[in-house]
Amino acid sequence: MDNKPLNVLFLCTGNSARSIMAEAILGRWGLGKFKSFSAGSVPKGKVHPMTLELLEKYGFNPDSYRSKSWDEYASAGSPRMDFVFTVCDNATREVCPVWPGQPMTAHWGIADPDQPALSAEGQRELFIRAYRELDHRIKIFTALSLEKLGRFSLQKKLDEIGKSHPDHE
Repeated sequence: MDNKPLNVLFLCTGNSARSIMAEAILGRWGLGKFKSFSAGSVPKGKVHPMTLELLEKYGFNPDSYRSKSWDEYASAGSPRMDFVFTVCDNATREVCPVWPGQPMTAHWGIADPDQPALSAEGQRELFIRAYRELDHRIKIFTALSLEKLGRFSLQKKLDEIGKSHPDHE
């Protein structure tokens, strides 16, 4: 294993909340070991305001993130992904592009925090819960000794991470 950062792509349909949060969180906890990206199958074109508010609250620069299509990462000349994680239930049922290099994949489904029928406070609680779940899973992922795991063992770990919750540890 060389010392270059491993590329990780987080996918969600709209790329406005969960995948953006995951991109930011991995950027923080990846510590040069990983380079994070996010995209959507049908991007909304803008990051949800509560996502930006939450990122700023946790010390991220909200201007660093944008909603974009997964086509940006499936075309020639795009960074080669080492890992691709879906973080919403819609994206896991969609036909994903063929990613060059056969990256490791896993589904880390997180409930959609964008629930306009809720009060602003209720919705904010869902965004915080989504952030906490992603933060929890990404910390586990970044702590893995990847160089010591074979592909099968790593896949099993990635699948287990996708089922873990901070409240159950």
